[in-house]
Amino acid sequence: MVGKMAGKIAVIGAGAAGLMAACAAADAGAEVTVFEKNEKAGKKIYITGKGRCNFTNLCETQDFFDNVPRNPRFLYSAIYSFNQEQMVDFLEQNGCKTKEERGKRAFPESDHASDVTRALTDHLKKKNVKIRFHCDVTRILVKDGTACGVELSTGERAAFDVVIVATGGLSYPSTGSTGEGYRLAEDLGISVTDTAPSLVPFTVLETWPLTLQGLSLKNVGVTLVPKDAGMGKKKKKIYTGFGEMMFTHFGITGPLILSASSYADFKEHPSGFLLCIDLKPALSLEQLVARIHREFDAVPEKEMVHAIRPLFPERLCEVMADLSGEGNRTRKAKAFNEKQIRSFAELIKAVPVTVTGTRGFNEAIITRGGVSVKEINPSTMESKKIRNLYFAGEVIDVDALTGGFNLQIAWSTGHLAGVSAAGEEE
Repeated sequence: MVGKMAGKIAVIGAGAAGLMAACAAADAGAEVTVFEKNEKAGKKIYITGKGRCNFTNLCETQDFFDNVPRNPRFLYSAIYSFNQEQMVDFLEQNGCKTKEERGKRAFPESDHASDVTRALTDHLKKKNVKIRFHCDVTRILVKDGTACGVELSTGERAAFDVVIVATGGLSYPSTGSTGEGYRLAEDLGISVTDTAPSLVPFTVLETWPLTLQGLSLKNVGVTLVPKDAGMGKKKKKIYTGFGEMMFTHFGITGPLILSASSYADFKEHPSGFLLCIDLKPALSLEQLVARIHREFDAVPEKEMVHAIRPLFPERLCEVMADLSGEGNRTRKAKAFNEKQIRSFAELIKAVPVTVTGTRGFNEAIITRGGVSVKEINPSTMESKKIRNLYFAGEVIDVDALTGGFNLQIAWSTGHLAGVSAAGEEE
C-alpha cells in the first residue's frame, strides 16, 4: 500500500454512522465536512430506546453476530476494529457517562439520548469539523471511476477527495430517512437489494388480539411459520423466541414481535405467516394438563372462564375460553373430560395468530436491505465500483435484532469508513 492521507472528506448524513465516520476521519487528520438535510444532528438517535438511546450491547462478540440475521460475516472487520467497549470508552471520554442494564444493553447514565449525540458533536467541534445543516446532497460527483465531490439540491457543487455515504435507511421517515442513499448509489450503478421494514409491529387477521389492546405478556414463547409452508410436521419455522409481547389496536408488538419481524419476508411469503404463542413455555404439555386438572378440580362448579383465572390475566381468560371452543366459556369446570382438557392445553402452548403484514416504515426501527454488501469491501467500507466512495450504517444491507446491536453496527461501520477514508490509499 503506497498512498497519501485523504485531504478533504465529505460525509453525507449526520446520524449515528455519519457522525462516527466524521469523528474517526477527523481523528486521523482529515479535513471533514458533514452534510445534513435536517436542522440538527442525530435526529434518529434522539428517539432510539424510547429517548434513552440503547447505544450498544456489551455481549460477547460471537453473541453479537448471532443477533445479526443478515450478512453478519460482512461485519467482522468493522466490529473487531471498533467494538462495543471502544464505543463506551469514546462516550466516556467525551463526557457521556454510561451504564449497563439487563440483557447487556448499554445506555447513557442520564437516560437522555441527547447526551450521546452531544458527545459526538462536541468531539467534532474540537476537531473543527463543519456540519452544514439544511443541505440535501442529490448527486455524488465521479471522475474516472473515482468519487470527487458532491452536488447539492441548490445546484452547488463542492470538491472532495473522498465521499462517505451514511444517509440511513427508510425507517422513521419523519427523521429524514427517506432512502436518498439508495438513489445516490443506484445513480452510480451500485446494486441496492430490496428494502422492507424490520423491527416493526405486525398486523393480524383475527379480531380477538385487538380486544386485548394494551395487554402485555411477559415470558411467553413464539414460533413464526410461513402460511404457504403448510401445517404438517415438516413446517418450516423461521423464528422461535422467548420474551415480552403486547396486543395493540392493530395487532401485536413488543420486543419479541419486533425480533420476529426481522425474519418475516413478506415478498418471499406474500400470503403471510402463522404466529403461534406459547403462553406457558416453562411447562411441558403434560405438566400443563396436570395444572389445568388441578385448577378445574378446585372449582368444579365454576364456569370455565372463571376456573382459568389463575392461569391468565382476566381479559385473556375470556379470549382463551372463547378460542377453546363454542360454548366452553360458560361450561362448568367439572364438565370437561380428559380429551377436552388436553386440547385446551395444546391451545395454550400454541395460540394461533395470522400475521398479514407490518405497520410499515413509519413504525419500523430499522430497514432491511440496502446497498449490496457484495459491492462493498468489508475491510474498508469502500465501494468496489467507485474508488474513494464509502458506505456506513443503515444504508448498507445489514440489520440486527433489538438490544443496541443496530447502533453498534452504525458506530463500527462508520468508524471503519472514516479511518479507511482518511488513511492510506493504493
